[in-house]
Amino acid sequence: MGDHGGRACAQPVRTALFRHTDGVSEIIEDLGNDVFHVDTRMGGYEGITSGYLIRSSRPCLIETGAARSADVVVRALEELGVGPQDLATIVVTHIHLDHAGGVGDIAEAFPQAQVVVQERGARHLVDPTKLVASAHRVFGEAMDRLFGDLRPVPAERITAIAEIGSIDLGDGRRLDAFHNPGHASHHVGLLDSETGDLYTGDAAGVYVPETADVRPSTPPPDFDLDLTLSSLGRMRDAQANRLLFSHFGPVTTVQETLDRSEEELRLWVEVVEQVHAVEPNLDHAVAMVRERDLARNPTFYADDDRVLKFEELSSVEANVSGIIRWLNRRDQA
Repeated sequence: MGDHGGRACAQPVRTALFRHTDGVSEIIEDLGNDVFHVDTRMGGYEGITSGYLIRSSRPCLIETGAARSADVVVRALEELGVGPQDLATIVVTHIHLDHAGGVGDIAEAFPQAQVVVQERGARHLVDPTKLVASAHRVFGEAMDRLFGDLRPVPAERITAIAEIGSIDLGDGRRLDAFHNPGHASHHVGLLDSETGDLYTGDAAGVYVPETADVRPSTPPPDFDLDLTLSSLGRMRDAQANRLLFSHFGPVTTVQETLDRSEEELRLWVEVVEQVHAVEPNLDHAVAMVRERDLARNPTFYADDDRVLKFEELSSVEANVSGIIRWLNRRDQA
């Protein structure tokens, strides 16, 4: 566990893992109440990208993972008894490729499923050309290795959510959706009416289950500190029983984890802002954030493989770039 100014952070809460192998290694975790956690294995890494199946009378998949992960997700759902005609709904918290990149492939594999997305992201699922081209420019050779290309979804299969919405899970159970921007303008939070589970997407940052660290997720182009803080407040107000992170897994210490998310976010922004005020320089800001982060969270950095995989997922440089972009918008305003 990292050193967090003398305050103990939440210990990771995990239940039994069930491994199934039939050509693709899959991890399925039974979270109770017909909720199952699927490790979508972005880039072949364990423990960084989550999808969730609610196996209710109207089965619902939350987060598809990247396109490269679609086969893993399909096999996991088959293992859980959800066949091609059974899945009712596919929900993505936002359209970043580690969350929604596989939506076209999954929609094709489950032709009865309706795809639910925030309205600002809907057009990019219908025609992902610009989104995919931009991702190739940003990620270069890593694009194919980590993500693969997002395939289009027919417009008639998409349901768009504005500020709030409701997703029918059957038998009176529902997901209450609410616009939750800050990480991305097209981000939603999802609250299960039966379990009190809150699906956070990236709005509460990245949770590292091995160390219980919560790391900011502030990439360009959409990061906005004020909106992120407002969204964290909205998640606190939801009074959830459990947080289900898209990166990575379930957490039962809800308020403590949300508080820790805000604390780390404010610290990263503070460091970048201090550098930015003297001489705007990305490399210097990244170095200063890394130095501060290492001092606060030494256990996270004690495992080189862990650091590598989380850098692949959400690099310090990308997050600092997002903060700088927000600072420039704020200063221009």
